[in-house]
Amino acid sequence: MDLDAYSDAHRAEWAKLARLASTRNLSGAESDELIDRYQTGASQLSTLQSVAGSTVQSDRLSLTLSRARLKFTGASTNILRQIPRFVTFQLPAALYRIRWLTIWIAVAFAVVGTLVGIWAFNTPGVLSAAFGSNQELKKMAEEDFVGYYSENGMDTFTAMVWTNNAWVAAQCIAFGIVGVYAPVVLLSNAINVGMAGAVMASYNHLDLFFLYISPHGQLELYSIFLAAAAGMRIFWAWIAPGARTRAQALAEDGRALFTVAIGLIFSLFVSGVIEGFVTRQDWPWVIKIGIGTVALAAMLAYQWILGGIAYRAGQTGDLEAFEAGARKIVAA
Repeated sequence: MDLDAYSDAHRAEWAKLARLASTRNLSGAESDELIDRYQTGASQLSTLQSVAGSTVQSDRLSLTLSRARLKFTGASTNILRQIPRFVTFQLPAALYRIRWLTIWIAVAFAVVGTLVGIWAFNTPGVLSAAFGSNQELKKMAEEDFVGYYSENGMDTFTAMVWTNNAWVAAQCIAFGIVGVYAPVVLLSNAINVGMAGAVMASYNHLDLFFLYISPHGQLELYSIFLAAAAGMRIFWAWIAPGARTRAQALAEDGRALFTVAIGLIFSLFVSGVIEGFVTRQDWPWVIKIGIGTVALAAMLAYQWILGGIAYRAGQTGDLEAFEAGARKIVAA
């Protein structure tokens, strides 16, 4: 196909489409003409791109078509109207997609933490090499571990643990594409938990270890597992994109799964509130742990039940094509 001849033959049509797209107020007939010319132009753009790829002519026509589409579709939805859809469809669908990977990560974390704890508890010299002398270990087990939850004010402590955990979760997702960041973070945390448990067990305070981490730890750890799963899923989209191009797979899964980071800001805030305000209270442990269990149950219901409904309705967590800034113009 002679690209210049094809462009000359349709130049008047494209100019008319551009004029209609830039007209502030269209009559009914002009609106109909705009849509007709848009559909025709989309077919012509498809022809240009299939034959010559990206050219000056096709780029100019693509821009004209984008302006025309904005004319009859309107601007993107008001952000306040998008929030309910994000909360009830996009976010739970994204969480639902990583449900099984999250469970496997939780199992692996528990296994590694348990094995490290047993090894450190039964191997002489490991704990002292990691934490210091016997006096320092005893102080950690009998004073520091419990005192950690009350050494700062409730609001200050809540803000501290919330921002720290949210930052870790965001990093797991943002750097997930490299493939190793999330596993390294999980391994490091599993080792730390196992070692801390071994210290407490060495001084017969393993019961306190589980009592103090259970109220907030249920939701906090599960949120970190979700972040790691999202990051690993983005990495897998790059490794095995399926029928999509790698760029398309990364764009779609990156947009969809990074919404998880936004959701985890709120779940980690809840776990931070529990850690900062509930754990230190002189309430029965069954109540404090029960509060944490209810919080985790709510997150699981949101992910598995509401997420399943949204996913089966066709949601993936990604933005709509128009809101995502789709660049490909195709014939209607």
